[in-house]
Amino acid sequence: MAGEKKYISRLTLVLSVVAGFCDTATFVAGDNIFSAHVTGNFIVFAAQIVLGKDELAWIKLITFPVFVIAVIAGGWLSEVKNNNRYHLLLVEGLLLVTCGAGAFFSHYLFLQKDFTYWAVMMVVFAMGLQNAFGKLFAKETHGPTTMMTGNVTQASLDLGTLLRKGFSTEISEALKKQLFLIGGFLLGCLLGAVLGSEWGLDSVFLPGMAILISYNFLLK
Repeated sequence: MAGEKKYISRLTLVLSVVAGFCDTATFVAGDNIFSAHVTGNFIVFAAQIVLGKDELAWIKLITFPVFVIAVIAGGWLSEVKNNNRYHLLLVEGLLLVTCGAGAFFSHYLFLQKDFTYWAVMMVVFAMGLQNAFGKLFAKETHGPTTMMTGNVTQASLDLGTLLRKGFSTEISEALKKQLFLIGGFLLGCLLGAVLGSEWGLDSVFLPGMAILISYNFLLK
């Protein structure tokens, strides 16, 4: 039981860091596009249209159907015969590694500008698969790894309960689980901001490798 809890905590941390990294890296290096919180692109689109700051703002709306298709594909992959529940993460990792490698080579082929939006959509698709995994196999993590508002809400409720009623092992454990999610996502955001600004979308190769390593060493 203790080993299982440790395993879930590790996977939760890895996926949260990956989501925070990708969401920030695509925002910093991919024309202010969110790859995990795709609904946030509606806000960016509306603001840019009203302010007249970006003639390509409409591209941000494409993230929504890409995300939806990814989730549908994730549901289908999870039902493939003889498939294991972690196959979604394997595909996600391969997509991110391919995206990072493609972005890297696009510099040498002078296709960086043309490849940027393709790369961003690949990351959006990968995050759609991670969201699908979180919904289909909710018990594999401590909570949603890509959207933090609900986690922050739950952590706040747990903290309030502790403050009102005093120490409780159950509530303390629940709060600890939320910290894996929120702390991991924040760490990923910081890494994504730094490496995304330095290396551009090449940097998503790293979270892709983190997923693949987790698949091979933690998930089998």
